[in-house]
Amino acid sequence: MTSPELAEEVLDDLNLLRARDPRGLLPAVAGAGAQVRETTQLTREAGLERATSGGRPRGLVIVGRREGAVAATVLRALLGPASPVTVDVVPGPDLPVWMGPSDIAVVATRTGAGRYAVTPAYEAARRGVVLVGIGAEGAPLHAACASARAPYVPLPPSRVQHTALWSLLTPMLLLAADLGLVAEDAADTELVAASLDEVAAECGPARESFVNPAKTLALELLDALPVIAAEGPLAGAAAGRVADQLATLAGLPVTGFRLPDQRVAACTVLGGPLAPEEGQDDFFRDRTDDAGRRLRLITIRDADAGEHDAGERDPRSAEEAMQEVLRAAAAHNVPISALAEHAEPERHPRLARLARQLSVADFSAVYLALALDHERALHP
Repeated sequence: MTSPELAEEVLDDLNLLRARDPRGLLPAVAGAGAQVRETTQLTREAGLERATSGGRPRGLVIVGRREGAVAATVLRALLGPASPVTVDVVPGPDLPVWMGPSDIAVVATRTGAGRYAVTPAYEAARRGVVLVGIGAEGAPLHAACASARAPYVPLPPSRVQHTALWSLLTPMLLLAADLGLVAEDAADTELVAASLDEVAAECGPARESFVNPAKTLALELLDALPVIAAEGPLAGAAAGRVADQLATLAGLPVTGFRLPDQRVAACTVLGGPLAPEEGQDDFFRDRTDDAGRRLRLITIRDADAGEHDAGERDPRSAEEAMQEVLRAAAAHNVPISALAEHAEPERHPRLARLARQLSVADFSAVYLALALDHERALHP
């Protein structure tokens, strides 16, 4: 297991970081704000009015895997249970049997290739379902949308695998705004881009570990077995992204719990057999005697969870469940990492707060992968 001292040396050495990052993950994550702005322009040029001119659909089905599915889950959580339109997320290649001309299908994939992208597009056109495509410029999905006279958002070839979330989510946000499912200010992509730019400045590779929240989190996860507690559905969608990035990029297994409904399970795990013994939560301890990875709680908060998620029994229940989980962690000496929490969340739009959390988590996953030299092992 890599020592914290060695890992910190790696993270603060720009040349070594560059050498361990053959795919350019760090520059790609740092450019998320520019990615949002560019994709916003591409979406506006795609002619979404061809899909929205008929008004609100009966149902909105998003076909996507990996980052496409995460983006769709974020959109669904953002709309909440009060949405006038049902939002379903399916992996493809099959569309739900109930879809027809009164529905919209969005096929979202970074590459725009493969049967999971092309088959649902042609099937939507055959059934008369309104189609929107998101994928690489000139991809087979692009041709399928062109033959159906459907809008297509062509993503530049510079999009890097595992870092294209905002290229897929941005068109979905703009589509939802054009359909009147969210207020335009709630889907303000410029605010999102600005938030992502702020994180890039705070978490960039030139910032040393002790003043870099993403590097700090990566070091905390170096010998950790992360347990994520997410406050409400939107934070739960973010938790899915965090877990997937840590697993895919750094090879780190993650357990996640959405609050309030998984409160009991989260508290039980934090107090279970994997909890550290009393006095063993010292970051600077001698790790030679450690038996293995140790639990660490990562909290993802959503200050507006109760207000927006009317389906909860008690608007305060997610917050109260989080407090109970925090008490359980403290009682069993489980260290806690709060993911990119704002001191005054009421001053920051909900989507911008989410963007900050996801961006810090993306940076942390990349830093952890580079500290472990996992990227060069998989992509020599």
